[in-house]
Amino acid sequence: MTSYMLGLDIGTTSTKAVLFSEKGDVIQQENIGYPLYTPDISTAEQDPEEIFMAVVQAISRIMKQHPQKEISFISFSSAMHSLIAMDENDQPLTPCITWADNRSEAWAHKIKNELNGHEVYRRTGTPIHPMSPLSKITWIVNERPEIAEKAKKYIGIKEYIFKKFFDQYVVDYSLASAMCMMNLKELDWDKEAIEIAGISREQLSKLVSTTEIFTNCNPALAKQMGIDPLTPFVIGASDGVLSNLGVNAIRKGEIAVTIGTSGAIRTIIDQPQTDEKGRIFCYALTEKHWVIGGPVNNGGMVFRWIKDEFAASEVETAKRLGIDPYEVLTKIAEGVKPGSDGLLFHPYLAGERAPLWNPDVRGSFFGLTMAHKKEHMIRSALEGVIYNLYTVFLALVECMEGPVTRIQATGGFARSEVWRQMMSDIFDLDVVVPESYESSCLGACILGLYATGKIESFEVVSEMIGSTYKHTPKEEAAREYRQLLPIFINLSRVLEEDYTRIANYQRSIIRKT
Repeated sequence: MTSYMLGLDIGTTSTKAVLFSEKGDVIQQENIGYPLYTPDISTAEQDPEEIFMAVVQAISRIMKQHPQKEISFISFSSAMHSLIAMDENDQPLTPCITWADNRSEAWAHKIKNELNGHEVYRRTGTPIHPMSPLSKITWIVNERPEIAEKAKKYIGIKEYIFKKFFDQYVVDYSLASAMCMMNLKELDWDKEAIEIAGISREQLSKLVSTTEIFTNCNPALAKQMGIDPLTPFVIGASDGVLSNLGVNAIRKGEIAVTIGTSGAIRTIIDQPQTDEKGRIFCYALTEKHWVIGGPVNNGGMVFRWIKDEFAASEVETAKRLGIDPYEVLTKIAEGVKPGSDGLLFHPYLAGERAPLWNPDVRGSFFGLTMAHKKEHMIRSALEGVIYNLYTVFLALVECMEGPVTRIQATGGFARSEVWRQMMSDIFDLDVVVPESYESSCLGACILGLYATGKIESFEVVSEMIGSTYKHTPKEEAAREYRQLLPIFINLSRVLEEDYTRIANYQRSIIRKT
């Protein structure tokens, strides 16, 4: 009898469930969205119960349409860095505080500068930043004592869901390695991190391997979802590391680049490794597979800003003609030579994570002359996003043991030919776009096949994933970019103090209004 596998990805904006055949063909997918509550500039929260209901609903919708299909396992991917404080009756004391929440910013600075933060990063693999649960817990313990006094556990969203299904508090090594609280070499909670947070080990979940299997799902929930309570649930890993699996960037030297609203660049290595300069993360996939890389804040959102602020009339025309407005933008950009005649754009419209890890950095055009037109500005903005990713790539290369062989590119930007070619030219490498779009769900299922002993290694991925496009670098373009990249990189270093001064000025204006 044919068996099927179900991959779930618990994301920031929605939960996706994809039913695959064991060969990796998509049979059906469901996507259930939920709101992100942002009452002010620093807060970004969700209702954990809404997310849990979305998971139950996504599974039950798929099972309703395929009641006869034998599900060999359900495997999970989840967004990183979320935090929920739970009371002694296992009820949430806080909403789900997401990676995008910045309220612990002052504590992140304090940990980094006064509390031995760099050493904590070296052992735990998560850069010190407001996104990390370490910063968030420290903030709650110190500034929200009314919550901290009642908190029995501090958990993430996947732990919340597994508690409902199996009545246990468990966290996989992958999500734990994104908390800035797990010692990567010992695969155990880091003593110093726990002390900084001001909590005890007992307030954190039990650590388990990403291949750990759970059965005996809560019978009432199993019934509601239409599954057998004995169906194996593979705890799985984080969305970031699983998307490397799902796009077939698993061998030495293969790098995955994703650009959605934000972006990330990652590669798999076989031992945990952190960076002397603190630019990259290191997260677990399994005990033998580790993913190093860096997330960037400024991806597709820069493109959207350019569209809204620079090309309103062109976009209006495009709409009337029924053309995708982004296509119009890339057409305009295509009319300008690589390097935008010496115009550089720093895409830091939303502060930046890797490689600068500085919420105060700001965007800028550099090199403007009378000869530059609007189309130069549009092209240089697209180039700026890729230049910035390239700087993260340089940090990765320093931590890798061999040469980079190719880039697997995914995310919304991969639909634009101009942007794909630009990436190939700036990185001076082949860029391949894999077929799979639901890479985290597929990655979760491949990890599930490995966990259930159906495959011996991850190599099977290459049979499941074809490639849609391939780009090779064009020598003249690559030559221009080689001259401009050092200027781009140096500028962001030189401007460090001025970024803080302008950010403080901007904050003071907001306070006055």
